[in-house]
Amino acid sequence: MVSLLGPAEIRELAARLGVAPTKKLGQNFVHDPNTVRRIVAAADLRPDDVVVEVGPGLGSLTLGLLPAARHVHAVEIDPVLAGALASTVAAHGGPPGAITVHHADALRIAARDLDPAPTALVANLPYNVAVPVVLQLLANLPTLRHGLVMVQKEVADRLVAGPGSKVYGIPSVKLAWYASARTAGRVPPSVFWPVPNVDSGLVAFTRREPPRADVPRERVFAVVDAAFAQRRKTLRAALAGWAGGPDRAAAAVAAAGVDPGARGEALTVAQFAAIAVAAPVPTHAPE
Repeated sequence: MVSLLGPAEIRELAARLGVAPTKKLGQNFVHDPNTVRRIVAAADLRPDDVVVEVGPGLGSLTLGLLPAARHVHAVEIDPVLAGALASTVAAHGGPPGAITVHHADALRIAARDLDPAPTALVANLPYNVAVPVVLQLLANLPTLRHGLVMVQKEVADRLVAGPGSKVYGIPSVKLAWYASARTAGRVPPSVFWPVPNVDSGLVAFTRREPPRADVPRERVFAVVDAAFAQRRKTLRAALAGWAGGPDRAAAAVAAAGVDPGARGEALTVAQFAAIAVAAPVPTHAPE
């Protein structure tokens, strides 16, 4: 039976390790066992799932994940926390061999680094790198089928927003390229140490096939970046730099069946992909 960490254990463990949560690494440790159970339940894991957890910290969520999955890859950039995690897991009844700790930057993790191959991402993500981490892992780990991440509520709203929403933007479109996403709940600041000054949100996603197979992701993402760099401008104007002029931009947008007078915030990911197909020009790499 795996036992979870409570507030007193979190603080005692941090003190013993000489760890003070830092803003630089976006560290806010979950100290409420009920919240951990809620996250694990919302992740909808199967017994054969292999989980990649980014930023396990002191191990609160890790301990909750272990009984629900076949294996957990814990990716931790802090050397002290990475070095202590296996001992914490063993001390709280974690099954031997069920976790691999990677002292690494999640933005640099590749599929070859994770064996067995991960099928799910479940993580309390540092606020300052949440979006890049989600997008990078979906790009680099093709075996990921689904996931649940806890992020700043504002970021959660952006990730799940649809066309026409005030917060619909680059994160919304890029996540939609890889997966369907939905909100899975709100998390109050009181369950963290230290207490953040914002609410958190849970975002669940399920991978799907990209909307088109005849265009590279890089090309589509370049169109998305250009459209939202000047989001109040029409596509004819916003995409002028990308397409080589406003007339070429208007022609590409029209050829995709989209009004050149529309704005990026009104388009689906499939429409961005259609524009990319209509104007195959050199583009920048995706974020």
